[in-house]
Amino acid sequence: MAWFTQAAHVSGLSVLLGRDVRNTSNSRMGILMYALCASLFFVEAKMFHAIVRSLTVYFFVLASMRLMGKREIGNISPFDLVVAIMIAELGAIPLQSHDIPLGHGLVPIAILAAVEVLVALACLKFPGIRRLVIGEPTVIIEDGKVMGRNMQKLRYNINDLLSQLRDKDVFNVADVEFALLEPSGRLSVLLKSQRRPVTPEDLSIETHYEGPSYPLVADGKIQYQYLKMLDLTVKDLTDMLKAKDIQSVEDVFFASLDSGGELYVTMQDEVCLDELERGE
Repeated sequence: MAWFTQAAHVSGLSVLLGRDVRNTSNSRMGILMYALCASLFFVEAKMFHAIVRSLTVYFFVLASMRLMGKREIGNISPFDLVVAIMIAELGAIPLQSHDIPLGHGLVPIAILAAVEVLVALACLKFPGIRRLVIGEPTVIIEDGKVMGRNMQKLRYNINDLLSQLRDKDVFNVADVEFALLEPSGRLSVLLKSQRRPVTPEDLSIETHYEGPSYPLVADGKIQYQYLKMLDLTVKDLTDMLKAKDIQSVEDVFFASLDSGGELYVTMQDEVCLDELERGE
């Protein structure tokens, strides 16, 4: 070990110069203490270096994936999947081999992310490239009939079809009018008109507009961005809470306002039935 040899050399020189001639035991103790401190410093420096590399790679890969756009794992195309796998492999290289410069792992990740963005832009502009990269949906069921030839081309068996139909709450193939296998592998299903759920339009019932509900309080904290979006003030919120005999916002775990102006509130000390049965 270089640091131990250096320490011994320095101590040996000091002995020759007459600094520690009378107390060799102290000199040996000094060498051991120096060696121990140097070893601890080396380990801590190496650990700090590993932490810095890990954090750098993590945030760089995260930024690259964000740059590539929002996609669900089940909805990515084969090209996106290949890029994601390659980025994961490239991100692991500088973490496993500290002798490799960090830039050698980050530059290929940046190149792949840029290629992904460029290909996505090309798919938006050129339908031919879109068909080549992303693919097209394949008809699996047409007019209530299973297209066996299309399934054979995709190496897609009947068990896969039945399983994905059950995921759509369809347990009878005869209830399906059309089914398409998307490029992502998901199955899109159109039920026969007689098997679809009844809607208010089918019953000639008029309905009013129903928009999303907005969280006004979460974990006892006021969500000011939604208050501003709804053109409400904190006083308006407290007044609505007081109408429900709630005096403090901090006592509220969650509160949301729907499009009809109805306030839904869950308290911090809300007790569920399971907890009552357990006696908690």
